[in-house]
Amino acid sequence: MRIGGWRLLGLGLALLASGCAHGPGQQAGGAQANGATAGATHDPGRTTPLPAKPAPVEKNLTTANLAGHMRDDAPLRYVVKRGDTLWDIAGKYLDDPWYWPQLWDANPDIVNPHRIYPGEVLVLTRGMNGQPRLARGKTVHLEPQVREEPLPQAIAVIPYSAIRDFLQSPRLVDGKTLENAPYVVSFDDQHVVAGNGATVYVRGADHNGPDHYELVHPAGPYRDAETHKVLGRKVVPVGRLTIQSFGPKIATARIDKTYREARRGDRLLPVPHENLLRDFYPHAPGKALSAHIISVYGGVGEIGQYDVVTLDRGHNIGLRRGDVLDIYKSGRTVSDPVAGGQVTLPEVKAGYLMVFKVDDKVSFALVMHATRAIHVDDVVHSPAAT
Repeated sequence: MRIGGWRLLGLGLALLASGCAHGPGQQAGGAQANGATAGATHDPGRTTPLPAKPAPVEKNLTTANLAGHMRDDAPLRYVVKRGDTLWDIAGKYLDDPWYWPQLWDANPDIVNPHRIYPGEVLVLTRGMNGQPRLARGKTVHLEPQVREEPLPQAIAVIPYSAIRDFLQSPRLVDGKTLENAPYVVSFDDQHVVAGNGATVYVRGADHNGPDHYELVHPAGPYRDAETHKVLGRKVVPVGRLTIQSFGPKIATARIDKTYREARRGDRLLPVPHENLLRDFYPHAPGKALSAHIISVYGGVGEIGQYDVVTLDRGHNIGLRRGDVLDIYKSGRTVSDPVAGGQVTLPEVKAGYLMVFKVDDKVSFALVMHATRAIHVDDVVHSPAAT
């Protein structure tokens, strides 16, 4: 059962206090003896009402009053459905998604408390300090008939469709690694380009190396937005190939899959093994962090929701997967009509993004919300920095 906003909850609490019979250990009016607060429960059939939502408070990532960041229509009980994402569920409860770790009632008996499965019941309760908490209730069997099927997988943090194209988008490679990588010298029948099933001749492949490779096309450098220093080399995935045989200097390979045309000079890199959708959750960095958007997948002029962008910072400043950052449009420089000279206007908030892949000097993020057009060179800040 889904119950309405926080004001209705406050009214329900008042009615309970005035009309309920005195239970064991309660004083008149329904209050707990010795001033104790009504206990939180993990039973989805009995959810402790929460107080009315107070006025908004300033963001403080460690001592925030979560009641001030809860949505008015936050459900007291929610059954996780197939197709849900962790981001979707956080948005059902919070105005600011970076408070998710504080809302979630981490159970020490669960290895990863942020891993949620279809059919599980999430119950909104109160913690010992009176703050809202989200906890697990009893799992609901969505389809009670007996049948064989794979074990349910945890819901993803962000929708796969939103980053599917990223798996084929430019990524960062160390310059030395790229320079020393095997490369395509020719195709069968002297073709200029090749696709699926084509025979490829490769130079530099190691007999002791892997049989399967990712084929990539070098596409220039990633540069720091402020210093213009090279952060690494950009490569565009072309496809996958398999080494079939080795000659004295040249190996023969077959292209198994292509995203775009393969060309002479394309490089062979180890196949990445990453699960970009799991094992992280939305949160705010614990310190002030800032970066710039230096590129966007597809080269579009205006960046919007679910576009994948590249930031010019990574592990080197402490960015982590799941970090939620505010996006600000860079302030325009205009002439002062009275004093003369040039002045820079303040930055304007344009949305927020979540980091899902972090390298040493570069990271990749998904724009989760945009209130206005976003462009390359716009800046991002952690909530603590603003």
